Amino acid sequence: MGSANKGSSGDAIRVILSVLVLVVLSVWLLAKLFTSGMVVDAEVMSKEAIAARLKPVGVSVANEGGAPGSRTGEAVYKAICSSCHAAGLAGSPKFADAGAWAGRISQGFDSLVKHAVEGIRGMPAKGGATDLTNEEVARAVAFMANAGGAKFAEPKVEGAAGGDAKVDPAKGKEIYNTVCQACHATGAAGAPKFGDKAAWAPRIGKGLDDLVASATKGLNAMPPKGGYSGSDAEFRSAVEYMVNASK
Repeated sequence: MGSANKGSSGDAIRVILSVLVLVVLSVWLLAKLFTSGMVVDAEVMSKEAIAARLKPVGVSVANEGGAPGSRTGEAVYKAICSSCHAAGLAGSPKFADAGAWAGRISQGFDSLVKHAVEGIRGMPAKGGATDLTNEEVARAVAFMANAGGAKFAEPKVEGAAGGDAKVDPAKGKEIYNTVCQACHATGAAGAPKFGDKAAWAPRIGKGLDDLVASATKGLNAMPPKGGYSGSDAEFRSAVEYMVNASK
């Protein structure tokens, strides 16, 4: 009987140890399961990762051919903002995602710029690029918001060439072929069709300066400068090209 009792006790101990091992293993697996989805976020939000994303890459002032303060919205986006906004990291509205930008656009341009300059939620002031001027941040905000459905006018570079700047006439045709023809070639979205004198007549009648001003700010379904991110002088040459073809 004594041997039988000892055998039974040994079996019981082995069963208890097996159960304990299973419990510990189950807890470990559950912990692994519930935290595995957070590993990427932890890596994304680490100080080192944030610093790496905030480091300007791809575009520099030298590449833009100007001094600090002269960078366009597109240049700032590519160098700084795209590190988060291109993929929508850390809760940032993804570039060109109209749904994600709608609520923010409704706040108004000034509020968006203020948030971007001062920082908001997971975004540091100026996206972490402290060398940016407020005007450069505002241009980046306009560029991104317009890609998401807004019609904000991107602030001009102070001292930039205006309508009287000399631009190669061929530039106007180039801009038309790469940007404007998307709508004007077929008259899509109410755009006056290229070469359609009747459609262009009332617009030309307002005068070239007024026509350029309206197109620069955006009108009806047309975003500011038709989505063109280059200088106002270059955009004016595209308007002149279309006007001359429709007289």
